[in-house]
Amino acid sequence: MQDPEILKQDAGVPRFMKPYIARDHELFAVDRKDQKIGGVHVYVYTPKAGVSARNKDRVLINLHGGGFSGCWPGCAELESIPVSALGQIEVVSVDYREGPDNKFPAASEDVASVYQELLKVHKPQNIGIYGCSAGGMQTAMSVAWFQKHSLPRPGAIGIFCASAGGVFGGDALYTAMPLGEARLAPPISPGARPPLSYFSETDPKDPLVSPVNSPEILAKFPPTLIITGTRGFEMSSALYTHEQLVKLGVEAELHVWEGLFHGFFYNSDVPESKDALNVIIKFFDRHLGSSLGFTTCVGCGCQWRFDGSA
Repeated sequence: MQDPEILKQDAGVPRFMKPYIARDHELFAVDRKDQKIGGVHVYVYTPKAGVSARNKDRVLINLHGGGFSGCWPGCAELESIPVSALGQIEVVSVDYREGPDNKFPAASEDVASVYQELLKVHKPQNIGIYGCSAGGMQTAMSVAWFQKHSLPRPGAIGIFCASAGGVFGGDALYTAMPLGEARLAPPISPGARPPLSYFSETDPKDPLVSPVNSPEILAKFPPTLIITGTRGFEMSSALYTHEQLVKLGVEAELHVWEGLFHGFFYNSDVPESKDALNVIIKFFDRHLGSSLGFTTCVGCGCQWRFDGSA
């Protein structure tokens, strides 16, 4: 990872990722359709063997990683192909607007547009949303955005290699950087663009950027799966997100892999990656389309638990 050449992106695919993507195509048989949903560019992944009967009414939305500044479709491929094939489920990966050309809340708006369109054919409890790194952050931000715009909450979400705390905070100075490069993060050079310039005009306390700052928003999160590793720079803030969700009574699972780093499951051959994918698939299978859900009172906005047969 110290070689700048392998970090360069060719048509949205970092060079070091190319072998991982090729390997995924060897291991997992999926079809990919290039289309637009709600006016937003997406890739729709489906297993070549077909979506399982159990998942025929379910869909997952993937929000790819890449620091809000690239990695489409590289990260989308690595986050969507294994989940679609192993889970036997349709995955819609969103090509949301990124920096430096776009600023917050462009990505949240794009995700909401896709979500609203999918709500026309799917019940909200049958829709799951997940992402890694920037995509994990955007997953949490999207749930906050849905609340602000009175959209029903999805059935379950996955915040992977990230937190609901945005890009601010977290004890990350002396932990591992992406893909296991352990070193002290260097200071930003004068005149250089700050990291994640997509957020350069935001207030770090804005709950639409950092939902963990709002107990009211966080308390209305759906069942949430959090995945990190002990050498991931996001680990501190991921653990804090889980702590706050549990405190507020949200059903939340935290899985931490010892010795693993940011985005470790991008390499499907790593044994722990297989374990992580298994956790992801089982989590969404348990929570999507549950017979017990919530409905929102039109009068006061409170939520009532109901039996799906009622």
